[in-house]
Amino acid sequence: MISTEQSDAHSLPGEHLILVVDDDFGLRESLCTALEEEGFAVAGAGNGREALDYLRRESRSQHSPSVVLLDLMMPVMNGWEFRAEQRRDPAIASIPVVILSALARATDEELRDVETFLRKPVDMPTLLEALRPYCG
Repeated sequence: MISTEQSDAHSLPGEHLILVVDDDFGLRESLCTALEEEGFAVAGAGNGREALDYLRRESRSQHSPSVVLLDLMMPVMNGWEFRAEQRRDPAIASIPVVILSALARATDEELRDVETFLRKPVDMPTLLEALRPYCG
């Protein structure tokens, strides 16, 4: 897994990079490992602020994530706050977001700004199907 603290670590050209944003370290690591086993390059962030910092830093390179997997309930900056900030920044606004949350559901208004909403726990075939439009 690529740490959000490493500014010089990147996916290889042609690989799809997925940014996993979740404050649950164990879950984030498990998701990252499972995605790596499926052939994806991954980076992890523990909250929305770390994710924004990572995206802004990487948007200046050619190694920006293909998609963000985003938890909603996190300290420092939750998923909805992250998404609002992301949408205000033209350099990173177009990066698709797939929500992974323990919440039962989100409102239609909230869902209009995300590509997919998946409820935790999610099985790998469902997750891979949700990633297919963004990662081939």
